[in-house]
Amino acid sequence: MGSELETRVLRKITWRIIPFIMLLYFVAFIDRVNIGFAALTMNKDIGLSPTVFGFGAGIFFWGYFLFEVPSNLALDRFGARLWIARVMISWGIVSGAMAFVQGPASFYALRFLLGVAEAGFFPGIILYLSHWFPARQRAAVTALFMAAAPLSTVLGSPISGALLEMHGLLGLAGWQWLFLIEALPAVLLGFIVLGYMTDRPEQARWLTDEERSWLVRTMNAEVTSRAGIASHSVWRGLADIRVLALSLVYFGTSAGLYTLGVWAPQIIKQFGLSSLEVGFLNAVPPSVAVVVMILWARHSDRTGERTWHVVLACLLAALGLWLAGLAASVTAVLAALTLVNIGISSSKPPLWSMPTMFLSGPAAAAGIATINSIGNLGGFAGPAMIGWIKDRTGSFNGGLYFVAGLLLLSAVLTLLLSRSHHAKAEPATQIH
Repeated sequence: MGSELETRVLRKITWRIIPFIMLLYFVAFIDRVNIGFAALTMNKDIGLSPTVFGFGAGIFFWGYFLFEVPSNLALDRFGARLWIARVMISWGIVSGAMAFVQGPASFYALRFLLGVAEAGFFPGIILYLSHWFPARQRAAVTALFMAAAPLSTVLGSPISGALLEMHGLLGLAGWQWLFLIEALPAVLLGFIVLGYMTDRPEQARWLTDEERSWLVRTMNAEVTSRAGIASHSVWRGLADIRVLALSLVYFGTSAGLYTLGVWAPQIIKQFGLSSLEVGFLNAVPPSVAVVVMILWARHSDRTGERTWHVVLACLLAALGLWLAGLAASVTAVLAALTLVNIGISSSKPPLWSMPTMFLSGPAAAAGIATINSIGNLGGFAGPAMIGWIKDRTGSFNGGLYFVAGLLLLSAVLTLLLSRSHHAKAEPATQIH
């Protein structure tokens, strides 16, 4: 009976929560990286060099970095429903305003403000999932949520390519239409969040009394079981050395992810393709990655192993970036980018299963936000370095090798973190 009840509850909360938050992240990721497609025509229209574009693309993450922890603490205090709605409406407005950039200064300012507006969304959802799903299921549900990122590229790339073809309609450039149209869903969904999202299991009227009691009891038991070993205070979450280590691991994976989001369209475009062709071809690598990512996360949950699931994925992504630098044809580039997509996407769910193994309460909110904010600065470093090196060498290769090096560092740090805990920590606190 217990197992039957557990299966029923998990199925209900999965269907209620996961598709909706996937949709939210899908829209968020499109608005975060659609400048990769806008750049195909925007950069020439408003005079952005590769260095300026790479820096502006990445400055988003400085806004994210500065406001991430306060935003996630606000979510923990006011609830996910209100705060996620606020985040989405504000980022949709700023994203739409990107249609009116005039040059480097306004480009930098709006990208920074977009980071400020969106700060707290991703770590807030990670924290939200920890309130609803037992730890043993968390990598799998995190993978489903994070599948929205590659899916946004799969579906968003052809759409973005097509929107660029609207050039001249009502006197607007294609890239302006891209920003305006792709910003609308964020604002609309922000209002839908207010009526749909439930903050905590205790408030879930869509569960029966029996189902709600089981879920509340299960999640409370988890919190109690780690009460003696988990950090609870905000300052413990910020100061925990494991949080810093995971931040640096995430730094490399973020550099890889946003190298793909920001520069992949231009890397493919250099072989003389149209914007629409680039849109369809850029959708191929993440189509493969989303399937592998979900299977990899399920394997991590089934075995209870996290470290090597992160390490091997980072190594595969580094190999893909190295091969992308050597590629001399569209086919070779797509094959290499497929490896990068698989590696980057597959590394993240097991990585995000680690923080809530040793943090809870406000410490979890602060720790997760810290990992995401520091780690996401990789989203500045990768694109900015690629643009800077491209300006000086005329090639993407040096930048791709630089990001590959960051992913190798992520793999090494993950191993060191694991070995350190096996050597010094109590078994209950080890990261497996």
